[in-house]
Amino acid sequence: MPGQWGFFAAPYVTSGLNDLFAGIWLTVYNIKTGRIREIGRSLKLFPGKIILLGSLVGGPIASGAYLMGLAMAGAYAIPISAMYILFGALFARIFLKQKIVPRVGLGMFICVVGAIVINWVKPEGSSNFTLGIICAFVAAVGWALEGVFAAYGSAMLDSDVVINIRQLLSGIVDLIVILPIVGGMGLLKGTLFSLPPIAWLIVSGLCAAISYLCWYKSNSTIGCAVGMSLNITYAFWGVLFCILFIKQPVTPTIIIGSIIIIIGAVLVSVDPFELLNKKED
Repeated sequence: MPGQWGFFAAPYVTSGLNDLFAGIWLTVYNIKTGRIREIGRSLKLFPGKIILLGSLVGGPIASGAYLMGLAMAGAYAIPISAMYILFGALFARIFLKQKIVPRVGLGMFICVVGAIVINWVKPEGSSNFTLGIICAFVAAVGWALEGVFAAYGSAMLDSDVVINIRQLLSGIVDLIVILPIVGGMGLLKGTLFSLPPIAWLIVSGLCAAISYLCWYKSNSTIGCAVGMSLNITYAFWGVLFCILFIKQPVTPTIIIGSIIIIIGAVLVSVDPFELLNKKED
C-alpha cells in the first residue's frame, strides 16, 4: 500500500502540517480572546457536530480528492474543482434556503469561466484522466458541502471557534490517519527536523488561519453563494503572486482569465445599477 500511494506523501505532509499549524495559531488566538472554552462547549452541540462533519468532508476528503485529480488529470482538475461555487450555491439553496438572485448567479458563472480560461492547458502524459476528473468533481462537491456546513454551524456558533476546530481536525486526520496509509511518516519526520521547510509551513499556517477566519465569517454573514464566489478569486491571486514572486510567464489566457474573474467577483458583491443610482443621487 505505501508503495502504491507513496506519491501522495509529500502533498499530505504539506497540507497536514499547514492545517495543523493553522489550528495552533487559531488556538493561540482564541486563548488570547477568551474563546478557548467555547471549543469544548461547541463540540457538545449539534451545530458543532455538523462542523466536525464539514471539516472531514472539506479537509482530508475533498483535499485528498483534489490531489488525486491533479496527479491523474493535471491542470484540468483545477477548473473542475473551481465548480465548487456552483455546487455550493445549489446546496445552500436546498439546505439553507438561501436565494440566488440572477446577478449573483451570473457573477458566479463568470468567475468559473475565468478560472477555466486561466487553467486552459491540456495535461500531457496524464494517466487515468477520467478518474482524475471524477476526483476533481468530488473535491468540488466536498468543498461546497464544507461551505454549507460552515455557514450552518457559524450561524449558531462563533465562527472563530468553528474554524479552529476545522483546522485542527483536518491537520490531525491528515497526519495521523492518512499519512501512515500513504507511507509518508518518514517524510513527515524529515520535514519536522528541517528548519527552512518547517519555518515556511508555520508562516503558511498563519496565512491559512487568517484566510479561513475571513472565509467562514463571510459564509455566515453574507451567505454561502457570495462568500464562495469571492473565494474563487484565489485563481487570480495565485496567478498574480506567481508572476510577482516566481516569475510566472504572462500569457494571454492568464491576463484574460484574471480580468474575467475580477468582473465576476465584482458583479457578485456589488449591484452595478444600484451603485450608479447612488452616484446619481
